[in-house]
Amino acid sequence: MNDTAIRILSAKLGETHLFFIGQAGYIIKSKNGQLLGFDLCLSECVERVEGHMGFKRLVPKILDPFELQFDCLVATHPHFDHFDMDAIPQLMSNHHTKLFASINCEAEVNRLMMTGENTLYIKPGDSVDCGEFHIDFVECDHGKGAPDAVGAVITVDGKKVYMAGDTCLRMDRVNDIKNLGQLDVVIGPINGAFGNMNEKEFAEYAHALGSKLTIPCHFGMFATHGGNPGRFLEIMRNEYPDDRVLLMSLGEGIII
Repeated sequence: MNDTAIRILSAKLGETHLFFIGQAGYIIKSKNGQLLGFDLCLSECVERVEGHMGFKRLVPKILDPFELQFDCLVATHPHFDHFDMDAIPQLMSNHHTKLFASINCEAEVNRLMMTGENTLYIKPGDSVDCGEFHIDFVECDHGKGAPDAVGAVITVDGKKVYMAGDTCLRMDRVNDIKNLGQLDVVIGPINGAFGNMNEKEFAEYAHALGSKLTIPCHFGMFATHGGNPGRFLEIMRNEYPDDRVLLMSLGEGIII
């Protein structure tokens, strides 16, 4: 069993844990041990599909799909670094895990023959409950390549975690997110490519949201994706010195 799986399974009950799995992938473990996986990229399927070195995985695979049983999975859009075509069928094979996928993932779900009561399609404005997790799906803007992509505000154990998803800067939507309540954590992309926010844009967006903790993601996995966490940290220190920021290393877990 990988060290990451051991770390997650042994994380103390009675506390809410957040783990970084790479790219835009995170795992939340509730106080009672329930697990939610968000945009998990666990395989090398992106390089196989794209067929060039720019999408070679540059960080190790730290979790095997069969090592954990998730209560909920979220796939914000069908790009394979968010909807892992190799890993998701394995993650769902226990017939317990529920998958909440954006509506434009349906073609891929059908191709993988994963249709069934445990797969549900969601769109911005939808709210669902999965075990101890309440999920509000919100607007994001990932361009024409994923017009129905979503972000999510996940509430568990009285904590709120906002996963912005793949999106450009949309300051006009800040109040919509803030209306869902005080955010404990906000997570968003800094790669500045494929329609996503860059380091400066996410810094501006996160500050406007007023979250207790800001965590950047979507950097380091592929050469073509960009994203400089050092630059992001420098911007936050210079422009928003009172904001709390965390750069998470691969496999790292924190208590929220």
